[in-house]
Amino acid sequence: MKPRESFTALLAILVSVLAFHAIPRADEGFWPYNSIPKAAIKQQYGFEVTDQWLAHLQLASVRFGGASGSIVSPDGLVLTNHHVGLGAISQLSTPEKDYVKNGFYAATREQELKVPGVELLVLQSIEDVTPKVNAAVKAGMSAADAFTARRAAMTAIEKESQAATGLRSEAVTLYQGALYHLYRYKVYSDVRLVFAPEYQTAFYGGDPDNFTYPRFCLDMSVFRLYENGRPARTGDHYLKIATAGSKEGDLVFTSGHPGATQRLNTVAHLEYLRDTGLPTTIKTLERRHALLRKYAAQGAEQARQAQQELFGIENSLKSIRGQLRGLQDKDLMAKKTAAEKRLRDAIAGDPARQQAYGDAWDAVARARQAAKQYDLERNFTEGAVGLNTQLFGTARTIVRLVAESGKPDADRLPEFAEARRPVIDRGLFTARPLYPAYEEAKLADSLAFMQEELGEASPIVKKILGDKTPEVRAAELLDRTRLGDIATRKQLVAGGQAAVDASTDPLIVLAKAIDPESRAIRKKVEDEVTSVERASYAKIAQAVFAIDGPRAYPDATSTLRLSYGAVKSYVENGQRIAPYTTFAGLYERAAQHKEQPPYDLAPRWVEKKAALDLATPLNVVTTNDIVGGNSGSSVVNTKGELVGLVFDGNIQSLPGYFIYDEPVNRAIAVDVRAVVEALRKAYDAGALADEMTGRRTGTD
Repeated sequence: MKPRESFTALLAILVSVLAFHAIPRADEGFWPYNSIPKAAIKQQYGFEVTDQWLAHLQLASVRFGGASGSIVSPDGLVLTNHHVGLGAISQLSTPEKDYVKNGFYAATREQELKVPGVELLVLQSIEDVTPKVNAAVKAGMSAADAFTARRAAMTAIEKESQAATGLRSEAVTLYQGALYHLYRYKVYSDVRLVFAPEYQTAFYGGDPDNFTYPRFCLDMSVFRLYENGRPARTGDHYLKIATAGSKEGDLVFTSGHPGATQRLNTVAHLEYLRDTGLPTTIKTLERRHALLRKYAAQGAEQARQAQQELFGIENSLKSIRGQLRGLQDKDLMAKKTAAEKRLRDAIAGDPARQQAYGDAWDAVARARQAAKQYDLERNFTEGAVGLNTQLFGTARTIVRLVAESGKPDADRLPEFAEARRPVIDRGLFTARPLYPAYEEAKLADSLAFMQEELGEASPIVKKILGDKTPEVRAAELLDRTRLGDIATRKQLVAGGQAAVDASTDPLIVLAKAIDPESRAIRKKVEDEVTSVERASYAKIAQAVFAIDGPRAYPDATSTLRLSYGAVKSYVENGQRIAPYTTFAGLYERAAQHKEQPPYDLAPRWVEKKAALDLATPLNVVTTNDIVGGNSGSSVVNTKGELVGLVFDGNIQSLPGYFIYDEPVNRAIAVDVRAVVEALRKAYDAGALADEMTGRRTGTD
């Protein structure tokens, strides 16, 4: 690509090259539904992916918070992981009815429990809006101004689309700024719990077995979509259960929402994550983990209150530690360094390309150096790491919502754009369990952490704590706040700036007091880091396409992606790891560990052992490329039938945020044969199994 060629022309070439689907590396990639490598799949596996097949799978795939799920019946049943639905299950639980501990099954539609505040999204369409976004950038703009202009354009595009279609619309940045696509979603806001096994069964083996294989987890839960008070009719857009399951060597696909990855990052950026970013995150999570363990040890009810958050932190810690080990691996970094050198050398060999793209890597390196200067302050102001209570999050949302609502849409913080208002209102005005002692323990510990990290002389520490100890200040803030009351929140929002300014609620007062510092550090990071990297990574993406064509798929962005692979064993420490585990293996593992926690069986699994077919496959591994966010993703065969439910990756997959290694990277899924067998014989939920397998269509 020569400098005289316009940016628009370059993008046109990029898009057209994608359309030809050149051959990527085997089984690697998070492929957007509008750029599936059909030719590569056909050449490698002999299967022709059709547009009709893709449309069917897309419309049966569900975004479930930050994770995934699938529609599995014409009456709106949604299958996802237990750990994906854990927040909803916890929300519905009480000390008297602990659905997390004991499980739940609604034998009739009337018994299905509505989960307040939960929304599930189904992707309807994708539109390339790159020209519209880039049209907002004028010649001579700085990187910071260009970033602001593009963001305003994306906000306007979302608002216009939402008004015209009635669909939730999100402008998504791909290739870190080379392309912009508009994703439109149908939103289901009436979601009801149908089934969940016991936590003990869903997360069998607990944290010790997390990110390992072999596994023996029934990590599943079932919800139902409703519209106008009735089960949603999804027509043919659901996944039929392949009751015959899969076998080793089968081609399979995963459809889900992988979270943000960093495979296109420069070496300098990865070194920052290795040396600064990930260690900082680990330190924060370890602090919170210790606090939650201490709180949970106080009694059964405290353990119940902390369980969901404790699970999330333990899962994150193991994942991020695995990512860090990957970046500390010399071989991995050598591969990334060699790949970057190859690309930079190819660019340097062409003076025109060097002029167009050559400065991008050094710009990212400078931006990461700037990030280091701001990390600590940003974490404890804009990141609110020292204010770890959901009520401070509520206070900040109210303060900023009121302030931003008085501005033109294009000038607002993007999360407060008019198109996002339904999401904000749902978060503010939905009743959720609140445990005062739990919130106070978290807040006091996080305030102490902030004081230790920033020092007592820090202006922000002084502003937040005054002359009080963290424990006293936490009690003062939470004892006097009324933000746990939804009516109070509504009054503040409805009253606008005058109501917020007049409020004496201590958390509102605090959120207002530190907002200038929070906004200031946010602006610095956007101007000196985010905007610089957005412009630089766009150049790097263009360089990749100029040299390699479309072999580089975009990094994951929590949007719907397809990956392809095969059911396949792997070798670990010289030993072949078979792709399937079985119910028999579950009982053997329990016996090996003398049924000591976390390897003890739930009582019903002891009682029902004789009724089960112990040869039934329970978990399965595949070569599909997955990361966090893929939890709950469907695993389908070439007929588009469901054969599995992704719930984890093996320990070798954790560096997958940065690099894919086919010989050992494995996605771990619940086999659908285990789902059906367990429903029928362990949980007496034959009617649900019938609906999922098409034997019975439910009635209202």
